[in-house]
Amino acid sequence: MKQNKLHNIKKTGFKAPEDYFNTLEDAILSDIKLKKTSSDSGFKLPENYFDTLEDKIIDKVSTKAPTKVVPLFRKRTIIYISSAAAAVLLLFNLSIFENKPSFDSLDFETVENYIMSENIGSYEIATLLSEEDLLEENFIEYKVEEETVKTYILDNLDVEDIIIE
Repeated sequence: MKQNKLHNIKKTGFKAPEDYFNTLEDAILSDIKLKKTSSDSGFKLPENYFDTLEDKIIDKVSTKAPTKVVPLFRKRTIIYISSAAAAVLLLFNLSIFENKPSFDSLDFETVENYIMSENIGSYEIATLLSEEDLLEENFIEYKVEEETVKTYILDNLDVEDIIIE
């Protein structure tokens, strides 16, 4: 049905904007003038510019004065630091610090606490003693008072350790 009425359409469906045809000539002429003026950029190069450019750059680069290099560590500071290090090294190597502790200066309690905290057994203690220290005569001559033994037992042993099951 729609196909039958196609030959009867009198309007095209396209519209031109208002005053389009009145301003069309002016728009075309302004475009032509713009293209004529834009063909020339306005910038000109001197003659033989690219032929001499490389020589000019090399001349400017090569004529620079050498830059002064400032060292981070000067000889004087290195000498000061190395002499201070040598003085400290000599201080530690002197015989002032070679004072070795003697057994006379140790407290009985300090040795006892060390043995208890390090879990040192009787075999390890026996390896430290010489044969002369283990002679029977040394143990016979040593007398322990009964009062000293009682105070030691009361101070150092628990009741649970004393009770025999």
